[in-house]
Amino acid sequence: MARLLSMEDVKRTITMDDVLPAVEEVFKEYALGKTYMPSKIYLDIPGYGDFRAMPSYVPSINTAGLKWVNVHPENPRKGIPTVMGTIMLSKPETGEILSIMDGTYVTDMRTGAAGGVAAKYLARKDTSVIGLVGSGEQAWTQMLAYKCVFGDRIKLVKVYSRTLSHAEKFAKRVQDKMGYNAKAFEKCEDAVDADLVATVTPARSPVVMSGWIKPGTHINAIGADAPGKQELETELTLRSRIFVDSYDQTSHSGEINIPWGQGLLNEKMLAGSIGEVIAGIKPGRTDDEEITIFDSTGLAIQDMATAHIVYEKSMKGNMGTEFNF
Repeated sequence: MARLLSMEDVKRTITMDDVLPAVEEVFKEYALGKTYMPSKIYLDIPGYGDFRAMPSYVPSINTAGLKWVNVHPENPRKGIPTVMGTIMLSKPETGEILSIMDGTYVTDMRTGAAGGVAAKYLARKDTSVIGLVGSGEQAWTQMLAYKCVFGDRIKLVKVYSRTLSHAEKFAKRVQDKMGYNAKAFEKCEDAVDADLVATVTPARSPVVMSGWIKPGTHINAIGADAPGKQELETELTLRSRIFVDSYDQTSHSGEINIPWGQGLLNEKMLAGSIGEVIAGIKPGRTDDEEITIFDSTGLAIQDMATAHIVYEKSMKGNMGTEFNF
């Protein structure tokens, strides 16, 4: 019997406190060669967006599966999310389907967790000002993760969005739900004057310029997750120490894909992967003046680590609907 789990079921099973350590652990296992993950497959839908097929197997939690996820930038104008996904978990030993669950919230949470893990290892320990470029649900799950990592050390959250009213609404949400001082800004330049900056936009040309970023800043570059996307000015990328989630994925579809394709970057110029930092293979931040960047494209192992928690908790709580194919 397969267990069908809706978005509401998924939301009832996991918190960022669950997801962040699970993503941290699976990043480490990936760096140590203990996971199986073919490259993400893209299916472009010209004029609308794209789909991605993301399979992986994580032996340590005996979980294998596939996420089918879309990115359609114009969806919010239609009242539906930009990113929506479905996850199928299968029993590794036999191939039997264990669960089909909503993957939209899983995607939001595991991506937020990745930003939190990167902040834990790469941001300065005295980080107190957060700058957000973008005000969608991914900005929210980034903040959930930063709350886990920094707690009451956060003194100010700066928010920039193309539409000021969206930034103002998000800032109020942060104040009301998290209790942090939060402020919306009309200019991106003002919002990224921060200790930690997260870019969570679908931009295909830079929205953050090199001259705006002060020494010691850590940047979580989250939005660029497909070929041709870029949120950071190339000059900024080149003057920073760059950490990736996957060497392969980031080189063709991450924040670094543009300078990489232009021959301005190569693997030897990267500081390492976040998993290598967690595992102690590569050093993370080495001083308080350097600018660090985490290039997050999103890995299927993150989805499996999160979906595993959802499935286990749903079984214990008897949530969802059983279905016999």
